[in-house]
Amino acid sequence: MSRFRKGAGSTEQHPPGRAVAPASQGTAPCSLLRSLERLLLPAECLLCRGLLPSAHADRLVCDVCRHRWRAVRPPWCPRCSQPEPLFGRCRLCASWPGALVRVRSAVWLDDAARTAVHALKYDGLPRLADELAAVTARLVPGPESPAVLVPIPLGPRRLRARGYNQSERLAAALARRWHRPLDATLLARTRDTASQTALTPAARVANVAGAFRAGPLTPGHGPGVNPPAPRLVLVDDVLTTGATLAEAARALEQGGARVIEAVTFGRAIIPDFS
Repeated sequence: MSRFRKGAGSTEQHPPGRAVAPASQGTAPCSLLRSLERLLLPAECLLCRGLLPSAHADRLVCDVCRHRWRAVRPPWCPRCSQPEPLFGRCRLCASWPGALVRVRSAVWLDDAARTAVHALKYDGLPRLADELAAVTARLVPGPESPAVLVPIPLGPRRLRARGYNQSERLAAALARRWHRPLDATLLARTRDTASQTALTPAARVANVAGAFRAGPLTPGHGPGVNPPAPRLVLVDDVLTTGATLAEAARALEQGGARVIEAVTFGRAIIPDFS
């Protein structure tokens, strides 16, 4: 018998954008229980259901499945990283705001990567963000310093239902690996939006139009003045058409940002723009 562990407290909520100190009480008993659990019920991989070695018992995805994720590699559009068009300009990023200068994704969203993203978003497994961030940090160079990571915010209804923002969890894990600060207060949702999953590219743009606003900047700053760092890095789990990232960047640009980048774990496989 094996186990697939969601982990105690997997849907805990913390104030957005703030670091949370680990609990110090009850550590020894919890460690003992975890060790006993690992001995009696070995952990299994989320994707292939193979048993994980004891040294990697805290992981959710095995090394074999991680290496099956296909990295997004050049040749690509230097701005959005979409595969280069056969002729003419890249259509994916042609209408993006000028401040959004570069977007990078780690892996293509094929079946295995999609399963991992869905587990992070819908199966109450926020700690899976650490594993997706590990792969992202290995494949995508960290932003030049100074830079601040800004997660794409969820709408209030979806945040209440899910209990956490998967993009913020991913951004926090990347911030630790890249040694860059995170500020979830620089961007806010103005309203709930419908799921983008089944929408056409044009409908996606309309769905998120006006859905974000720039949050408060440093004291003494306001619209039209640069935020505290010259480079903001939006973080999201998946890029499909780029509509969400572009609209979020537009709000930040209107709030004073001049240089914006973005990074995602997954990228949809060549969306249809017809």
